Amino acid sequence: MRWKLLRRRLSITAPRVTVRRHMAWPLRWAGYAVMLGFSGALALWAFEFGKDLAGLDKDAKAELTRLREEQAELRADRDKAQAVANTAESLLKTERATEERLASQLRQSESDKLALQADLGFFQQLIPQGGGTPEGLSVRGFQADVAAPGHVRYQLLVMQTGRSPAQFNGRFELVLSGTLNGQPWSSSAAATNQPLQVKQYARVEGMIDCPPQAVLKSAQVKVTDAGGAVRALQTLKL
Repeated sequence: MRWKLLRRRLSITAPRVTVRRHMAWPLRWAGYAVMLGFSGALALWAFEFGKDLAGLDKDAKAELTRLREEQAELRADRDKAQAVANTAESLLKTERATEERLASQLRQSESDKLALQADLGFFQQLIPQGGGTPEGLSVRGFQADVAAPGHVRYQLLVMQTGRSPAQFNGRFELVLSGTLNGQPWSSSAAATNQPLQVKQYARVEGMIDCPPQAVLKSAQVKVTDAGGAVRALQTLKL
Protein backbone atom coordinates (compact mmCIF):
# COMPACT_ATOMS: atom_id res chain seq x y z
CA MET A 1 0.00 0.00 0.00
CA ARG A 2 2.75 2.40 0.86
CA TRP A 3 4.56 1.47 -2.29
CA LYS A 4 1.59 2.32 -4.41
CA LEU A 5 1.28 5.71 -2.87
CA LEU A 6 4.97 6.45 -3.30
CA ARG A 7 4.89 5.36 -6.91
CA ARG A 8 1.85 7.47 -7.61
CA ARG A 9 3.54 10.58 -6.20
CA LEU A 10 6.71 10.00 -8.21
CA SER A 11 4.90 9.18 -11.43
CA ILE A 12 3.49 11.53 -14.08
CA THR A 13 0.02 11.26 -12.67
CA ALA A 14 1.16 12.69 -9.35
CA PRO A 15 -0.61 16.03 -8.32
CA ARG A 16 1.25 19.31 -8.94
CA VAL A 17 2.64 21.20 -6.02
CA THR A 18 3.46 24.96 -6.03
CA VAL A 19 6.12 26.19 -3.66
CA ARG A 20 5.73 29.81 -2.54
CA ARG A 21 7.84 31.93 -0.22
CA HIS A 22 5.82 33.30 2.71
CA MET A 23 5.98 37.19 3.43
CA ALA A 24 4.41 38.99 6.36
CA TRP A 25 1.43 41.20 5.46
CA PRO A 26 2.86 44.43 7.02
CA LEU A 27 5.87 44.18 4.73
CA ARG A 28 3.61 43.48 1.82
CA TRP A 29 1.49 46.63 2.48
CA ALA A 30 4.61 48.71 3.02
CA GLY A 31 5.87 47.67 -0.34
CA TYR A 32 2.57 48.57 -1.95
CA ALA A 33 2.70 52.01 -0.27
CA VAL A 34 6.23 52.65 -1.50
CA MET A 35 5.25 51.72 -5.02
CA LEU A 36 2.16 53.92 -4.86
CA GLY A 37 4.13 56.90 -3.50
CA PHE A 38 6.75 56.51 -6.12
CA SER A 39 4.10 56.39 -8.84
CA GLY A 40 2.41 59.55 -7.44
CA ALA A 41 5.73 61.44 -7.25
CA LEU A 42 6.50 60.41 -10.79
CA ALA A 43 3.07 61.59 -12.00
CA LEU A 44 3.44 64.94 -10.17
CA TRP A 45 6.89 65.46 -11.64
CA ALA A 46 5.53 64.71 -15.09
CA PHE A 47 2.68 67.19 -14.54
CA GLU A 48 4.96 70.02 -13.36
CA PHE A 49 7.43 69.30 -16.12
CA GLY A 50 4.58 69.45 -18.64
CA LYS A 51 3.43 72.83 -17.27
CA ASP A 52 6.94 74.20 -17.55
CA LEU A 53 7.18 73.00 -21.10
CA ALA A 54 3.79 74.56 -21.97
CA GLY A 55 4.50 77.83 -20.09
CA LEU A 56 1.28 77.61 -18.03
CA ASP A 57 2.91 78.21 -14.66
CA LYS A 58 4.66 81.37 -15.85
CA ASP A 59 1.44 82.82 -17.28
CA ALA A 60 -0.43 82.05 -14.06
CA LYS A 61 2.15 83.91 -11.99
CA ALA A 62 2.00 86.91 -14.32
CA GLU A 63 -1.81 86.87 -14.18
CA LEU A 64 -1.73 86.70 -10.37
CA THR A 65 0.66 89.67 -10.24
CA ARG A 66 -1.58 91.66 -12.56
CA LEU A 67 -4.67 90.87 -10.52
CA ARG A 68 -2.93 91.97 -7.32
CA GLU A 69 -1.93 95.26 -8.94
CA GLU A 70 -5.49 95.85 -10.13
CA GLN A 71 -6.77 95.08 -6.65
CA ALA A 72 -4.37 97.64 -5.17
CA GLU A 73 -5.50 100.26 -7.72
CA LEU A 74 -9.16 99.56 -6.98
CA ARG A 75 -8.54 99.94 -3.26
CA ALA A 76 -6.78 103.26 -3.85
CA ASP A 77 -9.69 104.48 -6.00
CA ARG A 78 -12.15 103.37 -3.35
CA ASP A 79 -10.24 105.26 -0.64
CA LYS A 80 -10.17 108.40 -2.80
CA ALA A 81 -13.90 108.14 -3.50
CA GLN A 82 -14.62 107.65 0.20
CA ALA A 83 -12.52 110.71 1.08
CA VAL A 84 -14.38 112.78 -1.53
CA ALA A 85 -17.72 111.53 -0.19
CA ASN A 86 -16.77 112.43 3.38
CA THR A 87 -15.63 115.90 2.28
CA ALA A 88 -18.84 116.43 0.33
CA GLU A 89 -20.95 115.36 3.32
CA SER A 90 -19.06 117.74 5.59
CA LEU A 91 -19.51 120.59 3.13
CA LEU A 92 -23.21 119.76 2.83
CA LYS A 93 -23.65 119.88 6.61
CA THR A 94 -21.80 123.21 6.76
CA GLU A 95 -23.94 124.59 3.94
CA ARG A 96 -27.13 123.48 5.68
CA ALA A 97 -26.02 125.09 8.95
CA THR A 98 -25.17 128.31 7.09
CA GLU A 99 -28.52 128.24 5.31
CA GLU A 100 -30.38 127.78 8.59
CA ARG A 101 -28.41 130.63 10.17
CA LEU A 102 -29.15 132.92 7.23
CA ALA A 103 -32.84 131.97 7.37
CA SER A 104 -32.89 132.80 11.09
CA GLN A 105 -31.21 136.16 10.41
CA LEU A 106 -33.70 136.84 7.63
CA ARG A 107 -36.62 136.11 9.95
CA GLN A 108 -35.09 138.39 12.57
CA SER A 109 -34.59 141.13 9.97
CA GLU A 110 -38.22 140.81 8.89
CA SER A 111 -39.32 141.01 12.52
CA ASP A 112 -37.18 144.12 13.06
CA LYS A 113 -38.59 145.62 9.88
CA LEU A 114 -42.15 145.04 11.05
CA ALA A 115 -41.28 146.58 14.43
CA LEU A 116 -39.79 149.64 12.73
CA GLN A 117 -42.83 149.95 10.50
CA ALA A 118 -45.05 149.75 13.58
CA ASP A 119 -43.00 152.48 15.29
CA LEU A 120 -43.14 154.62 12.17
CA GLY A 121 -46.89 154.19 11.96
CA PHE A 122 -47.19 155.05 15.62
CA PHE A 123 -45.14 158.23 15.20
CA GLN A 124 -47.03 159.25 12.08
CA GLN A 125 -50.28 158.72 13.92
CA LEU A 126 -49.22 160.76 16.93
CA ILE A 127 -47.56 163.69 15.14
CA PRO A 128 -50.15 166.05 13.62
CA GLN A 129 -49.70 167.13 10.03
CA GLY A 130 -48.72 170.69 9.11
CA GLY A 131 -47.52 173.60 11.25
CA GLY A 132 -44.21 174.06 12.94
CA THR A 133 -43.24 172.70 16.34
CA PRO A 134 -42.19 175.26 18.97
CA GLU A 135 -38.98 174.69 20.80
CA GLY A 136 -39.21 173.02 24.21
CA LEU A 137 -40.99 169.98 25.66
CA SER A 138 -44.40 169.00 24.28
CA VAL A 139 -46.82 166.09 24.32
CA ARG A 140 -47.85 165.00 20.83
CA GLY A 141 -50.69 162.75 19.73
CA PHE A 142 -51.98 161.73 23.12
CA GLN A 143 -54.47 158.83 22.80
CA ALA A 144 -56.51 156.78 25.26
CA ASP A 145 -59.18 154.10 24.75
CA VAL A 146 -61.04 151.59 26.87
CA ALA A 147 -59.47 148.19 26.16
CA ALA A 148 -61.88 146.38 28.51
CA PRO A 149 -64.21 147.37 31.35
CA GLY A 150 -62.00 148.81 34.05
CA HIS A 151 -58.89 149.02 31.83
CA VAL A 152 -57.78 152.01 29.74
CA ARG A 153 -54.87 151.81 27.32
CA TYR A 154 -52.93 155.00 26.63
CA GLN A 155 -50.05 156.07 24.41
CA LEU A 156 -48.30 159.35 23.80
CA LEU A 157 -45.16 160.82 22.33
CA VAL A 158 -43.15 163.33 24.36
CA MET A 159 -40.83 165.43 22.18
CA GLN A 160 -38.12 167.92 22.98
CA THR A 161 -37.15 170.24 20.15
CA GLY A 162 -34.28 172.62 19.72
CA ARG A 163 -30.81 172.71 18.22
CA SER A 164 -29.03 170.79 20.98
CA PRO A 165 -31.60 169.86 23.64
CA ALA A 166 -30.23 168.48 26.90
CA GLN A 167 -31.71 165.31 28.29
CA PHE A 168 -34.90 165.98 30.23
CA ASN A 169 -35.37 164.13 33.51
CA GLY A 170 -38.79 164.39 35.07
CA ARG A 171 -42.06 162.54 35.61
CA PHE A 172 -45.43 162.20 33.93
CA GLU A 173 -48.92 161.69 35.39
CA LEU A 174 -52.13 160.48 33.74
CA VAL A 175 -55.51 161.34 35.31
CA LEU A 176 -58.89 160.00 34.15
CA SER A 177 -62.09 161.98 34.82
CA GLY A 178 -65.78 161.14 34.58
CA THR A 179 -68.71 160.05 36.74
CA LEU A 180 -69.23 157.07 39.01
CA ASN A 181 -72.75 156.23 40.22
CA GLY A 182 -73.89 159.69 39.13
CA GLN A 183 -71.15 161.46 41.06
CA PRO A 184 -68.03 163.21 39.69
CA TRP A 185 -65.02 160.90 39.74
CA SER A 186 -61.32 161.13 38.85
CA SER A 187 -58.45 158.68 39.18
CA SER A 188 -55.50 159.25 41.45
CA ALA A 189 -52.49 160.90 39.85
CA ALA A 190 -50.21 158.57 41.83
CA ALA A 191 -51.53 155.61 39.83
CA THR A 192 -49.46 156.66 36.80
CA ASN A 193 -46.77 158.83 38.38
CA GLN A 194 -43.71 157.46 36.59
CA PRO A 195 -40.22 158.77 35.77
CA LEU A 196 -39.61 160.14 32.28
CA GLN A 197 -36.37 160.76 30.39
CA VAL A 198 -36.37 162.53 27.04
CA LYS A 199 -33.41 163.34 24.81
CA GLN A 200 -35.24 164.06 21.58
CA TYR A 201 -38.37 161.97 21.94
CA ALA A 202 -39.78 159.28 24.22
CA ARG A 203 -42.55 156.88 23.37
CA VAL A 204 -44.81 156.12 26.31
CA GLU A 205 -47.62 153.59 26.46
CA GLY A 206 -49.29 151.53 29.14
CA MET A 207 -52.49 150.54 30.93
CA ILE A 208 -54.35 152.25 33.77
CA ASP A 209 -57.15 150.72 35.85
CA CYS A 210 -60.45 152.35 36.71
CA PRO A 211 -63.79 151.18 38.16
CA PRO A 212 -65.73 149.18 35.57
CA GLN A 213 -68.91 151.22 36.33
CA ALA A 214 -67.14 154.57 35.77
CA VAL A 215 -68.24 156.68 32.80
CA LEU A 216 -65.04 158.22 31.41
CA LYS A 217 -65.20 161.67 29.87
CA SER A 218 -61.60 162.89 29.65
CA ALA A 219 -57.96 161.97 30.21
CA GLN A 220 -55.20 164.43 31.09
CA VAL A 221 -51.44 163.88 30.93
CA LYS A 222 -49.03 166.20 32.76
CA VAL A 223 -45.23 166.26 32.49
CA THR A 224 -43.26 167.84 35.34
CA ASP A 225 -39.55 168.43 35.80
CA ALA A 226 -37.39 167.44 38.78
CA GLY A 227 -38.54 170.54 40.69
CA GLY A 228 -42.26 169.75 40.18
CA ALA A 229 -42.85 172.50 37.61
CA VAL A 230 -45.28 171.61 34.83
CA ARG A 231 -43.45 171.43 31.50
CA ALA A 232 -46.21 169.98 29.29
CA LEU A 233 -49.93 169.40 29.66
CA GLN A 234 -52.56 167.94 27.35
CA THR A 235 -56.22 166.93 27.87
CA LEU A 236 -58.08 164.40 25.72
CA LYS A 237 -61.87 164.03 25.58
CA LEU A 238 -63.09 160.42 25.60
